[in-house]
Amino acid sequence: MKKRAACRNLLVFLSAVTLTGMTLTGCNYERKVQNSTFDYGSKRKGDPKMLGSKMYGTTSNVPGQHDNHWLEYSSLLSTDVSNINGVAAAIVFLTDKNAYAAISTDWTATGTRKSGGHGTREQDNSGSTEGVYNVDTGSPYWNNQRIVTPYNSQLSINDHNEISSELKQTIAVHVRRLAPAVQEVHISANKEFNNHIIQYAQEAWAGRSLTPWLTSFNKLVKHQFVGGHDVPEPIDIQRKRSRPE
Repeated sequence: MKKRAACRNLLVFLSAVTLTGMTLTGCNYERKVQNSTFDYGSKRKGDPKMLGSKMYGTTSNVPGQHDNHWLEYSSLLSTDVSNINGVAAAIVFLTDKNAYAAISTDWTATGTRKSGGHGTREQDNSGSTEGVYNVDTGSPYWNNQRIVTPYNSQLSINDHNEISSELKQTIAVHVRRLAPAVQEVHISANKEFNNHIIQYAQEAWAGRSLTPWLTSFNKLVKHQFVGGHDVPEPIDIQRKRSRPE
């Protein structure tokens, strides 16, 4: 009887150890995911994505921070940020002061938007199942001068303050690692901002100088990040207006 009782107690003990191990393994896996760049929404204490000082946004409070004197497209930074989980595509510009990243998001990570569920989505991607681009009009055409649109597009977030702080911190750390001289890193997933920025990038890709567009660029970033009132027209519209009739 004593042997049976001892065996029963041993089995109970081993079962408890097994269950505890499974629970711990599950907890460790969950925490590992939360600490990774697949999750920007959990905001658990000690998450390595948020350790250290804030790396993005306005950090210096210096007047004229967006009065840039030159700008250049960075292929290196654009590629690096595009490869971050949760980022569908990124276009990054460097200036004498700052780095500016226009991003769109996708479903490769959770929590990229601070708040809101499916109802806050700014894109309607249902047309792809119907063989059309614009599900409202049935049009199959897309304007390739625009990188983010309301239909069958990568995802946008209208207010840059609604981007997850963990995602912005992750992007800023990547940028500062490759461009340590930048004073501030500004990040937006706004649709119109993306559609402006892609045209500056197209100028650079074509080997054309960005100097003629510096004033326009400064207006754009001031409007996006510090509430400036003036929004420049996209480059393609400005160019049409400047052509003689």
